[in-house]
Amino acid sequence: MNKMPMKWLLLLQLLQLTCYFSSGSCGKVLVWPVEFSHWMNMKTILDELVTRGHEVTVLESSASTLIDPNKPLAMKFETFPISLTKDDFQKVAKILIETWMLVVKDYFWIHLSTMQRLFEEFSDIGIKICSEVVSNKKLMTKLQESKFDVVLADAVGPCGELLAEVLKVPLVYSLYFSPGYLVEKRSGKLSFPPSYVPVMLSELSDHMTFMERVKNMIYVLYFDYWFQMYNEEKWNQFYSEVLGKPTTLVETMGKAEMWLIRNYWDFSFPRPRLPNVEFVGGLHCKPAKPLPKEMEEFVQSSGEHGIVVFSLGSMVSNMSEERANVIASALAQIPQKVLWRYDGKKPDTLGPNTRLYKWIPQNDLLGHPKTKAFITHGGSNGIYEAIYHGIPMVGLPLFADQPHNVVHMTTKGAAIRLDLETMSTEDLLNALKEVINNPFYKENVMRLSAIQHDQPMKPLDRAIFWIEFVMRHRGAQHLRPAAHDLTWFQYHSLDVIGFLLACVTTVVFVITKCCLFCCRKFARIGKKGKRD
Repeated sequence: MNKMPMKWLLLLQLLQLTCYFSSGSCGKVLVWPVEFSHWMNMKTILDELVTRGHEVTVLESSASTLIDPNKPLAMKFETFPISLTKDDFQKVAKILIETWMLVVKDYFWIHLSTMQRLFEEFSDIGIKICSEVVSNKKLMTKLQESKFDVVLADAVGPCGELLAEVLKVPLVYSLYFSPGYLVEKRSGKLSFPPSYVPVMLSELSDHMTFMERVKNMIYVLYFDYWFQMYNEEKWNQFYSEVLGKPTTLVETMGKAEMWLIRNYWDFSFPRPRLPNVEFVGGLHCKPAKPLPKEMEEFVQSSGEHGIVVFSLGSMVSNMSEERANVIASALAQIPQKVLWRYDGKKPDTLGPNTRLYKWIPQNDLLGHPKTKAFITHGGSNGIYEAIYHGIPMVGLPLFADQPHNVVHMTTKGAAIRLDLETMSTEDLLNALKEVINNPFYKENVMRLSAIQHDQPMKPLDRAIFWIEFVMRHRGAQHLRPAAHDLTWFQYHSLDVIGFLLACVTTVVFVITKCCLFCCRKFARIGKKGKRD
């Protein structure tokens, strides 16, 4: 286990003692995280748990790329060895991301089959990591002896539910989405009526035409009956071997006490929910902090025109020189100053109003009073920060959930969407002028911002409340719907429908036979009367 600085250890111990003597509600939290942007939301929750005096232990593989336990964090990191190296993991992740970005989305089946292959590769890596965790006897003994009160896991990366089952500890999930809402539907038993709830990754809105509803239904059927987010046969066999009884991945995931969905109604389209599901979208958002001196001076030099913030996220490290020059040329023609997060070669067309940074304090820039627009790849974290601070957007979605996220914003009138690979300098220039100068976009995003702020309890506080609730009560079974105990045909009442159809068919058959019998009877009587 990695060592933390002494001051953080002392602070953690002080918080735990304070919590112990004040309310006695401090608990031990075991965390199974997922890499990349998922960690940003998870870390926000963990920091708050630590602040409230809970003891947080994060399980981290030796190949983890983003979680740096050497930074001064007031939480414990339990590092376990795996056969993959950091370089191996980064290479695999890079290949998968680039493949997804390059796939031709105009061809339905090519797009979906490529997605299937990518998820199979992720699934194989996941099961390898999970098997190395549970087979590590020293680690598992240590976890058993720690007597955790809850396991907090991201549902996108399986294994947290297996640890919860082995350790006999309640499970709480954090999740933004799964392709086709597969995990939410099959393990969480959430309902997604296809008539008005667009399938995740379909890029449809909640107001669909007839043909769009047909397309949405095709997506539903594909994801429900063909697509596999995980190689379930392997996971089912693996979980059954570890637990010593026949079980499935879906069944084990379905034992989660609470689902913390990182979405909210200012972003998401309305849909049904369940008692053990809490929407906590935007939990990472917070007021802006002062900018670094050099950056603040550049922002202030923009005068009344203000600034534009541009970032394509942390997972996109390269861009073709041609695309970079197209973008730089457009940015050079606007009166605003531009802060562009970019780690590539300096574009030849870069204007004096644009500065390149390898990293920017995105939330602080979006919260600055001089910010006029945000050029984004459509990641949910960035969009929520833009909503929180009321900044209209130009979306350049690249892969995964990003196109779907941008559709949400364009539908709500808070953004304009462009294609990074096909847009021209004029397209980007016109889009920027539109979102900056047309009050329509600012008014709409401010309305969404007002909704985000107008909640009886902040999203982060709600997330913490339910985690602590599960710890206090050793679960939340009273909120768990009985749907988990039904088979798929019972859930859809197919057995009842079949029974009723059989009854109706039987009654119709009997009545028909009786009528035919009576008709024949009367026919014979009539013929006999005529003869007489």
